[in-house]
Amino acid sequence: MIYNLISVLVVIVCVLLVLIVLVQNSKGGGLASNFQSSNQFMGVRKTTDFLEKSTWTLAVALLAFSIIGSLTIPRGEGSQRSVIEDQIDNVIDPNAIPTFPTTVPEPGGNPESDQQ
Repeated sequence: MIYNLISVLVVIVCVLLVLIVLVQNSKGGGLASNFQSSNQFMGVRKTTDFLEKSTWTLAVALLAFSIIGSLTIPRGEGSQRSVIEDQIDNVIDPNAIPTFPTTVPEPGGNPESDQQ
């Protein structure tokens, strides 16, 4: 249950991190250039600071969720084995000598009487 929750959170953080990184522009443009009109909600510097802080926050969250997710992976009881392990244990040894019948029928014996 908790592993599924952590997995969903990792996917959400990854998508948000990709979007935030794509919005940024290394030369100071990107989303910040959209706010240069007369009605600025935040200044260009504040937008850049927000994007940088959100990038670092999402990166740390991704790292933390990945570590927590690896610790909460559901483990088997020990009785569950993979199909490959079962196949390896049940493989026939190619070097094994086949067993043939060692009894030889008596000469002159009636083969029908041996079957009855």
